[in-house]
Order: sequence, then C-alpha cells, then structure tokens
Amino acid sequence: MVSKPMTLIDSYIRKRVLLAMLVVISLVLSIDVVFALVEELGDSENAYTSAQALLYVLKTLPSRVFQLLPFTALGGSLIGLGVMASHNELIVIQSSGVSTWRLVWAVLKPAFVVMIAGLVLGEYIAPTLQQSAQSSKAVLRSGVQAIDAGQGSWRRIGDEFVHVNAIAPGGESLYGVSRYRLTGAELESADSKPKAVIGLASISFAQSAQYIDAVEGGYWRLENVSETRFLADSVATAQRESEDWLVDLSPELLAVLLVAPDRQSISGLYNFARFFESQGLDSDRYMLSFWGKLLQPLATLALVLLAVSFVFGPLREATMGFRVFVAIGVGLLFTILQQLLEPASLLLGINPLFAVLLPIVSCAALGIVSMLRVR
Repeated sequence: MVSKPMTLIDSYIRKRVLLAMLVVISLVLSIDVVFALVEELGDSENAYTSAQALLYVLKTLPSRVFQLLPFTALGGSLIGLGVMASHNELIVIQSSGVSTWRLVWAVLKPAFVVMIAGLVLGEYIAPTLQQSAQSSKAVLRSGVQAIDAGQGSWRRIGDEFVHVNAIAPGGESLYGVSRYRLTGAELESADSKPKAVIGLASISFAQSAQYIDAVEGGYWRLENVSETRFLADSVATAQRESEDWLVDLSPELLAVLLVAPDRQSISGLYNFARFFESQGLDSDRYMLSFWGKLLQPLATLALVLLAVSFVFGPLREATMGFRVFVAIGVGLLFTILQQLLEPASLLLGINPLFAVLLPIVSCAALGIVSMLRVR
C-alpha cells in the first residue's frame, strides 16, 4: 500500500506537472491558432467568408491539440519538475527516503492522463470535427467545376481514376465527381509479340452524387452526368440526368478522403489501408499514419521519461529559460527525426511500424541511460 506521505507527494507533483502542461498547451496552441487563422483569412472568398474561416479553425482545434500533446507532456514535465528542482523541493523529497525512480513514477502518472486523453481525442472527437471542417470548406469553395485542382482528392478505384471536388459531412453526398475510365488492349509490336497498352476509354463528370443504401448493396446515384467516350475511330458524347455508379466505396471511407492521414481516426486509417490493399494499391502511407497515431502514447511516455532524466541530471541547476529552450530543442529534434524517417520509409520500402518505433525507442533509450547515470 502507498503511504499517506507518498500519496501527498504524488498529488503535489501531479498538480505541478499538469499545471505546467496546461500553460504549455495554452501558449503553443494560441500561436498555432493565430497563424492558422491568418492563413485561412488569406484564402477567404465570396462563398468562403471570414466567419467561415474562423469556424473552420475552431473545428480543427481538437486536431491541433492532439498533434501537440506529446510535446505538451515533454514541456510540462520539464518545466513543472524543473521548478521543483529550482526550489530544492526534489532534494528535500529524496532526503526523506523517496527514491529517484519513485519520483519518476509520480511524474509519469499525469503523463498517463495525457495519453488516455490523446487516444480519446484522436479517435472520437478530432477526426469527426476535422472531417466536418474540411468538407464544409470544400463545399463552399468548390461549387460544380469539372475539376478544382485546389480542392478534392484523386483516387484509383478499379479501372477508374476518380476526382471528387467536395464531400459533404458524413460522406453521403458528393459534389463534382470526375471519372476517367481506362481500358486495356493488346497490340502487336515490331517483334510480333503482343504488348499490353492502356488507353482512355471515357471521361465523365457528375455535378453531384447521393449514396443509396439498398438491401442488396449500396451504390451512388450520379446527377447531371456528362460523358465523353473514345471509340476506335470517333468520339461520342452523352448527357444524362442520372446514372447509377456501382462501386465498393462506402460513405465511411469517402468521409476521410479530404482529410490528411495524420488527422484521421485510428480505425479510419486502418479501414482505408485495407481498402487500398483490396484495390491493389500501396497502403504504406496510411499504415504509417495508423502506427503513428496508435503509438503516440508511447511517444508521449518516451518524451516525458527523457524530460525527467534531464531534470535529475544535467538540468537540475539550470534556469527556467534554458529548460524551455531544451524542451523546444528536443521536441524539434524528435519531430525532424520523425519527418525524415516517414518519407524515407515510403521511398525505401521500410516497414512503417519500424519507421514509427525508431524515434520512440531512441528517445526512451536515451532517457533510461541518462536516468541510470543519475547519482
């Protein structure tokens, strides 16, 4: 059982660290929001007004908080515990017989709170609001153009390349659906061997689409369809008020199309990766984001452990300003290492799980080694 004095010490350390984390997230998030709002106001147009830009930034706040949580835990632990070290409180606690590793455990407890909050935020709250924000912005800015290069997303589905300008919240309504269907043919080459040639069979554009949830299977009903077909010796055009598009693409999958992988839910990333694999496409980008979000609690834990090792080691007598500088530096190095490994893993074919784990394991190993050297 934990003694009452130790319970009081745990409570005191928890309050100090959580308060420091709250200060860090407030300051960093305020700066991030200001820059995001300035960027969105620069993109505002007639349909996409300043009020819409402000609403977009507010909806994306949970995603921004989720991205900052590991570095919040790093800075909060470093500063909160550093203040106690500056006031000689750590020396007094250790003099009473409390071991260094027991103090480490006391600091890790509030980090676990941040980890759990991050998982809930990243899985259930942030992705939904992010999808709503992205969808509303795309609908307002896109309209019914054939292709809006600044909005929407390209995807390969079977023998078609599909571009969707905007997806309404929930994914059951689409705006500006362009479809490029390919066809394969065998031509005889100069060496008399058949050679596969990929050609463009047709191009079609639908102003909108609605998902029809039928008993035998869901499908999309395209509205106001314009189609151009490329025949052997001619080109044919057609206009149709509606057309059924039979494709294995649910609204749940479409709902994440306009959202960057690092802003999607863990389950959404996994499902979309499986969909890409079923289409014979490379899913490493989504698996990379999947492992990154799933293992974010471990990244938070590793950064907190490193911060604690600094306080008990080289930064015990450091000033507050220097501790903040070190927190920023460690956070930047960790981010740079992640950003270098992620594209490298995609280019070199490295396992996404290894690319995500390497910075975490390196950070944790450095923290453990530093703690073992503490006298």
